[in-house]
Amino acid sequence: MKLYSTNNKENIVDLKTAVLNGLAEDEGLFMPIKIPKMKKEFFENIEKLSFQEIAFEVAKQLFSEDISVKKLKHIIDETINFDAPLVKIEENIYCLELFHGPTLAFKDFGARFMSRLISYFNKKETLILVATSGDTGSAVAHGFYNIPGIKVVLLYPSAKVSKIQEQQLTTMGGNIQALEIKGNFDDCQTLVKQAITDPYLNKILNLSSANSINIARLIPQSFYYLYAYAQIKKINKKPLAICVPSGNFGNLTAGLIAKKMGLPIKKFIAATNANDPFPIFLQTGHFKPKDSVKTLSNAMDVGNPSNFVRILELYKFNLENIKKEIESKSYNDEATLEAIRELYKNSDYILDPHGAIGYMGIKEFIKNHNKYCGIFLETADPSKFTDIVNKAIEVNPPMPKRLEKCLDKEKQSIILSNQFNDLKAFLSSV
Repeated sequence: MKLYSTNNKENIVDLKTAVLNGLAEDEGLFMPIKIPKMKKEFFENIEKLSFQEIAFEVAKQLFSEDISVKKLKHIIDETINFDAPLVKIEENIYCLELFHGPTLAFKDFGARFMSRLISYFNKKETLILVATSGDTGSAVAHGFYNIPGIKVVLLYPSAKVSKIQEQQLTTMGGNIQALEIKGNFDDCQTLVKQAITDPYLNKILNLSSANSINIARLIPQSFYYLYAYAQIKKINKKPLAICVPSGNFGNLTAGLIAKKMGLPIKKFIAATNANDPFPIFLQTGHFKPKDSVKTLSNAMDVGNPSNFVRILELYKFNLENIKKEIESKSYNDEATLEAIRELYKNSDYILDPHGAIGYMGIKEFIKNHNKYCGIFLETADPSKFTDIVNKAIEVNPPMPKRLEKCLDKEKQSIILSNQFNDLKAFLSSV
């Protein structure tokens, strides 16, 4: 696979370089020069395949020039080894549950796959930097835990992640270090980008990123969109719309890549919380980043989503073509609580606040377009947001034992300002 920088199309690299560097030297994001199409027969028979078989076929199309088929099969079997079931919620509305992995969040799919890919290509000690607004950090920490030759530094915004998320971020130990940044997620993301492109740090360290700015974490997320289609194909023949709760827009971009590969999704709905630059962009044609604001769906608290530029690239910067395939709307905290309350009352199903945003987005879309069936992504186990869920329905969702265990561990983090010089000094001493 050959990839180019979104800041310079003549800056072309191979997959190994894109994976290990994370970000281009010119601070652009890497994009595939060509996204291959899956054969028509693949989609005609996709419902007969398992999740692992689907992921393997897609991975072969994308990566077989760079990785042996045997090694790809091993990586898929090792990382895509938990389910992503489709659950019927209401008539023509289904939930794709993406929280059955080790850290109970959708980030497990990309983080685990990426950790094996980096390990495969890596020939010297590497420091992985990760900005997280919640679930990315714990998924990456778990995915890279005790992998030889790799250290991970997690940057998370102080007092802006849930208690359970913070425990998952700060209690791993080993080769995982958590930095509690006095700022918001956008500050953390900016710090990571500055560090990865800093000449001095690159002279003394071998740096990479595990955020969705790294193509190796983003592409594997396309696997579960195809698996969702395989499941819906058996039970509902209507045209398909998928609603993606969106913050940094990596998850949506992964779905769009799946569509470019031939997946017959007719519409995407990018549902956001109060951090709404993308819905405004679709309405006005102008993208204006904002300072992120804190909401109940904290993993989506992103005011300047990195992957926005990738969406522009996929549609060749054509706003009208984007609007033909993507709709977007924002929902506030009050609506989020009401959605959790409504679905629990009507269907006895418990949503987390991010899934609630997705549910509202697909419900509104199906109401206005009844020729479709719809899937929304439930991105985290509701037990990770017990306080919010309890506020809505006065019930605590069941907590898996693996989550209970981390609550008893001692938090280990270092507090830093949001100034790059402080991060640079810390990394220089790692």
